[in-house]
Order: sequence, then structure tokens, then C-alpha cells
Amino acid sequence: MFNTIRNAVKIPDLRKRLWFTFLMMVIFRFGAHIPVPFLSKEAMQAFLGNGTDLFSLFDVFTGGAFSNATVMAMGVSPYINSSIIIQLLAVAIPALERLSKEGLEGRKKLNKITRYLGIALAFIQGAGLYVTLHNLGVTNNMTAIKNEGVLTFFVITLTFTAGTAFIVWLGEQITEKGIGNGVSLIIFAGIVSRIPIAAVSIYRNYLTNGVRNMKNIAIAASILIIAIAAIVLVVYFDSAERRIPVQYAKRVVGRKMYGGQSTNIPVKVIMGGVMPIIFASSIMAFPATIVRLASSGDLPAAGIWFRVLGCLTAGYGPGWTDIVYSVLYFLLIIFFTYFYSAIQFNPIEMANNMKKSGGYIPGYRPGKPTSDYISKVASRLNLTGAIFLGIIAVLPVIMGAAFKITGMQIGGTSLLIMEGVALESVRQIESQMVMRNYKGFLE
Repeated sequence: MFNTIRNAVKIPDLRKRLWFTFLMMVIFRFGAHIPVPFLSKEAMQAFLGNGTDLFSLFDVFTGGAFSNATVMAMGVSPYINSSIIIQLLAVAIPALERLSKEGLEGRKKLNKITRYLGIALAFIQGAGLYVTLHNLGVTNNMTAIKNEGVLTFFVITLTFTAGTAFIVWLGEQITEKGIGNGVSLIIFAGIVSRIPIAAVSIYRNYLTNGVRNMKNIAIAASILIIAIAAIVLVVYFDSAERRIPVQYAKRVVGRKMYGGQSTNIPVKVIMGGVMPIIFASSIMAFPATIVRLASSGDLPAAGIWFRVLGCLTAGYGPGWTDIVYSVLYFLLIIFFTYFYSAIQFNPIEMANNMKKSGGYIPGYRPGKPTSDYISKVASRLNLTGAIFLGIIAVLPVIMGAAFKITGMQIGGTSLLIMEGVALESVRQIESQMVMRNYKGFLE
């Protein structure tokens, strides 16, 4: 990776794109420290709690912008929700499905619809966040909102909305003039900015002079080894794929013969990427969020239903609640892996396209036998990928319970996002270098 970046810097055009990408991410991090009027940073930090609810999930993806009560507190989450909604509606609404198949122009129209829907969702989410912070008390008799009134509502809500719109604009500029997917790189920058804080936290908990002993040193070393092993496995599984061989029959058109070549269909082991973990973590964060909003996290004083919800939340109550949380989290990841791959991967359409172009899988007849075989292969790969994603996602929960470290419940999601964005960016840099090499050769 470092060799790729070093070689890319030597090319003037790529060097300009890399510097532009870096500058946009610096602007994003600068905006993550601009405070929102009428909001208290101290109250927001006291409000976050133990890192298992939706608010803590927002804080990780925004690089601490939420806990610091800044203009970019909501990050790109409304835009991501809008993208997911448009992807799901494209399967059910024929007009959106036609746009998705119209090439570049269709994608531009879909991106425009996604952008406007994302801004609308940002305003709704900002209004909901204002109401939540307004109604919920926090510790030390502080309130997150310093003043009340209609003006305060619109200032805070529109500031949140403007921050999200600006982040989306930064992401589009990176995609157009920089390297990689802009929105993904914005999320990547936010997560990476939290790594020094996590490292300092581990150092203070286990390696300072007051607590340094053989046991704590062994715990810190175990965390480091497990993290490195997880990174290696994530890189390996993300690149792993099953290649289904495809043979094209020979056919004569006029005086020329076409076909006869062999190729393959690559089917990735982790077909849905990080999306199953994002869906599952969002759902599993709801019980903690409800407990926080309705009982302020005080489960003994809450009713029976809040205590039941607390059993579905990591970090609340006795240690066996972490086991219940981990099992449900694991099963949800498996479910969403199959659900998301069913939306993105269509074996029947692939089999029909191969049949129309004269292609076939050796040993299987074109049509239904081919689609059944592709479905069976995809199902087995989905199971392997889902189990791996579940282990990576649940591992931070287990480590947090074993080593008494709070806020590690969403570490698996962060790791997969960082790894996926980094590898994809390197691939794009390599493709840009190859394209320029071919251009120079042809000239």
C-alpha cells in the first residue's frame, strides 16, 4: 500500500488528487470542532454514557463531532439512510429500477434524488435530536440546550442540517476531484480520528505507573494481538472470492468466429460488505436508546419492560446480558447478510444473461440448473461470510466484558469500514496508475 502511494505521488495528476483528498478531510476535521449555538459540549459528553446506544454509534462515525456538540454532529448518517432507502425502493418501484439501469445519466438522477432525500432526513433527524436533548435531563443538573424557544429550535436544527449537507458536498468533491469514494472516506477519517483516544484510554487503564503490573501488561498485549489478528483476517476475507468458471460457445458471424473463450464469475465471500453489521448494530442499539430516553439508564428504578430491554443491551445489568446481546447480534448479522445479498445478487438474471450470450457453466445446463448452482454457491459463501462478520462484530463485546472496557461494542463495525475504505482507495489509486501507464504506451 505504501509503495502504491509513493509511486502515485510521483505522477503530477495523481499527486494533485491525493492532496485535494487530504485537504477535504482536513476541512471535515476542522468543521468537527465548530460548536453549535445554544448547545453545551459538557452536557453532550455527560449524556453519551457507556457507548452502546445509537448516540454513541453516531459519535464514533462522526469522529467525536456529536459528543463535542459541533455543526457536523449528525455526520453522513442521514445520507446513508437515504441511500439505503433508495436502494430498497429501486427493487420495488419500477421507475427507480429503470433509472438504475440507464447507465451514467440514470445514476446521476438517482444520486440527485438521494441527495435531496438525505437533506430532508437530516432536517427530520435534527429536529428529533433537538426534542430529545430538550426533554432529557443529564447529570450535574446541566441541560444540553442552554435556551428555549422557536428560534433556538430552528438554529440548532438548521445548523445540524447544514452540517450534513456540507459533509455530503465534501464527499462529492472528493469523489469527483480526489481519490476514492468521498462519503466513505469521510466516515473513514472520523473513525481513524478516534484511534489515538482509544490508545490513550488503554494506556491509562493498563500501562500507567499507578496500575502497571504483569496482569495489566498481559491484558494490553492481548488487546493489541487480537486487534492485529482481526485486521489480518478482515483483509483476507474481504479479498476472498469464489470464481465460477464460464465457457462461451463458438459461433460464426459472417466470415468471423466469435466466442470460445473461458472466463469466470467472481463471487465474494463477504458479499454485503459492512452493511449487515451496520443494520444489525443499529437495531441492537435501539434497546439501549429506549432505556436511556425513558429511564435515564436507571434500570432498578425503571419498570419491568425497561429491565427487559436492559437485558438486550450490552453493559447494563449482570454479565449474562452481554451473552444475550452477543447471541442476538450474531443472529441478526447472519439474517441481514442473506437479506442484503438477496437484494444485490440475482442468480436468475445472471443465468439468463449467460444464456443469451451463449455462455454456460461446465457440467450444468443453461437456465434453471445454472441459476440453482449459482444460488447454492452464493448461499454457502454467505454463510461463511456471515459467521465471520458475526465473530468480528461480537469480538469487541466479549473483549469489553472480559477486560472491563466500555465503548468497544461497535469496534467490529469500525474495523470493517476502515479496512474496506482503505483497500478500495488503494485499488482506485492502482487503477489510475495503470490507466496512465496504458495512455503513455499508446501515445
